[in-house]
Amino acid sequence: MGFRKWGICMHVFFVGFVVIESMESSVVALTDPIDVAAVNSLYVNLGYPPLQGWLLVGGDPCGENWQGVICVFANVTALKLSSANLGGQLGDSLQTFGSIIEIDLSNNHIGGNIPILLPPTVRNVSLSNNQLNGSIPGGLASLSQLMELSLDNNHISGEIPDAFQLLSSLTRLDLSGNNLTGQLGPSLGNLSSLTTLYLQNNHLTGTLDVLQDLPLQDLNIENNLFSGPIPAKLLTIPDFRKEGNPFNTTILPSPPAPAPVASSIASAPSSGAGVENPANGPSPLPILISHRTGKSLITKPLTWVAIGGVSLVLLLILCGLVRCFKARSDNKKAKRHDISAYKLPTENTKYTQSSLEEGLQMEKVPKEAILKPLDGYGAESIRMGMMAKPQKQKKTDVKSTESSMHRKDHGINMTDTDEEFLPPPPPPPFFLSKKDTVNPVGPATTSRLKSPNPSSVKVFTIASLQQYTNSFSEENFIGAGMLGSVYRAKLPDQKLLAVKKLDSTACSQQSDEEFLELVSNISEIRHANIVELVGYCAEHDQRLLVSKYCRNGTLHDALHTDDNIHQKLSWTVRIRVALGAARALEYLHAVCQPPIVHHNFKSANLLLDEKLEVHVSDCGLAPLITSPSLAGHLLTAYGSSAPEFDSGCYTHQSDVYSFGVVMLELLTGRKAYDRSRPRGEQYLVRWAVPKLHDIDALSRMVDPSLNGAYTMKSLSRLADIISSCIHREPEFRPPISEIVQELLQMT
Repeated sequence: MGFRKWGICMHVFFVGFVVIESMESSVVALTDPIDVAAVNSLYVNLGYPPLQGWLLVGGDPCGENWQGVICVFANVTALKLSSANLGGQLGDSLQTFGSIIEIDLSNNHIGGNIPILLPPTVRNVSLSNNQLNGSIPGGLASLSQLMELSLDNNHISGEIPDAFQLLSSLTRLDLSGNNLTGQLGPSLGNLSSLTTLYLQNNHLTGTLDVLQDLPLQDLNIENNLFSGPIPAKLLTIPDFRKEGNPFNTTILPSPPAPAPVASSIASAPSSGAGVENPANGPSPLPILISHRTGKSLITKPLTWVAIGGVSLVLLLILCGLVRCFKARSDNKKAKRHDISAYKLPTENTKYTQSSLEEGLQMEKVPKEAILKPLDGYGAESIRMGMMAKPQKQKKTDVKSTESSMHRKDHGINMTDTDEEFLPPPPPPPFFLSKKDTVNPVGPATTSRLKSPNPSSVKVFTIASLQQYTNSFSEENFIGAGMLGSVYRAKLPDQKLLAVKKLDSTACSQQSDEEFLELVSNISEIRHANIVELVGYCAEHDQRLLVSKYCRNGTLHDALHTDDNIHQKLSWTVRIRVALGAARALEYLHAVCQPPIVHHNFKSANLLLDEKLEVHVSDCGLAPLITSPSLAGHLLTAYGSSAPEFDSGCYTHQSDVYSFGVVMLELLTGRKAYDRSRPRGEQYLVRWAVPKLHDIDALSRMVDPSLNGAYTMKSLSRLADIISSCIHREPEFRPPISEIVQELLQMT
């Protein structure tokens, strides 16, 4: 019996000891058990990363200062684990935090989907620069306290959910650098506090009307598929970036309003004063609804018969007038065709479209009617063409000789140096030489030219460009290529432009109409990383393209000749240059319709501005490369041509190959082709390919000027991208859109 009592006492003592220990533990542990469980669950989902203090089960995140865990008393209020090399997925662990306000897991390698639900207490969420996929969950609608949300630079796809009805506190939203599609939902218009919105580098469509009433101060929608006119209110935003979208800036006129009528016919109600019910008697009488008073007036059948009769009489009279007018017009037209279809316009004649076509059918002038060459410009034989700048009309005597006619109508005033906005006034009638054929009875055989977009492209005179370039002097010479020479032009307002004087061989197979069509197509190319066309000149058998000027020259010069700029090309800057160039190609290949193949992609066609941002030039000039041999020479001279180029085949994947060569130049600091090097090292691709998958050889081939200021992980990743781009078989090269996503992960 004594033994039994002793056992009971020991048992009670042990239980009491455990209870006391538990109480002491609960007193020592600071963190709310709910938050402990949430941190443990997140640790498992992230794949047990080497974070200081983190445990699989239990622990005290607040009391033990676990890495990245911020607490207020016993509650976890923030997770700050940016750039912590995290992987795995998020799972559903985040939604179980009880009091968290900020979640920053940016710049990691976290994959999987975004959690369907997030803590309702959260205010700031940053999941930028990860590998998240799937779509944006509709659970955002419950985050009424959310102020900032950053999901940029992931692999998120699908449409943006229409779930912003309750997010009136949201001030910053960044969804850029994903694969989002579809239109902007109407609930975005409820974001009454939104000042910053980033949607660039997606595939979003539709219009921007839903954003026009938001208090935005910073809006970036570059490189999407937005269309329609831009709302006027958005143009007042201090920082509004919109390049790379196929906007239609033409506001269509509203349809004419219908003529006001005094009343409209409506069916009668089922019962009413003075109207029989349809179920019990004849149909109700028509009712006139007054637009002014809103009252209904019951009319008599006799009134309607009278109205119908008057309407019928008026209709018959109108038909008769139309037939008479048409017959009279046909007689005038026939008479004009028989008598004066081929007469020269008199001095008082206005050059309308019809008179222009009449002038095309005139008698021929001698072949000798040609102006002498313009001094100092090198034109071999210059005559007035379809593209010459129109001058003031001079009085013409029909009976005068052909030479005097030539002197009066073809005189060129070279003192005018002002640029003009298209379209220019109609030119005088064209005079055809003896070798040209004329159809004396049919319409004019010369087709009218398609003009470039007048809202964005100027037409310059040769005289003005001579003035701006100091007669194309050596001091303003920038460089030369197979397509022509480039000169710096300084306008009276001190603005700098670049003038490409196209070589005659590059344009020899192209008519004036084809050249103007080319200019029109180039004028529609709008992207932040593509050189913008400002204007053109097509006078005196000369063709010039005028574009924006980039102060830091070409990437080729920056890497190989300009030591000052070369020193500024850090690893980060080089990755940014590669990304900008890839985005430009992505715009040409995927956004432009029809898609555009650059055909001449090389470091000498990548220009750098004052911020070392890249701008791709010569976009849309592929038609000037008139033969595969010329195109091959353009690229082979720089060692940038794809293997399939020798067979005359060039596709989007050929552009990808040339892009890979440019990235090799950025990596190594070497030229694509360098005759001064030993024979086995002259062609960069042949020399580099065997070294791209050998980490030691790869490290030795990096540009020495970088001084090792890069990580081996980023170096290896860039080598993998280059290797895939310069694959010998085109079908194994990735599309440029995939390369953009890969480079985004490196920025």
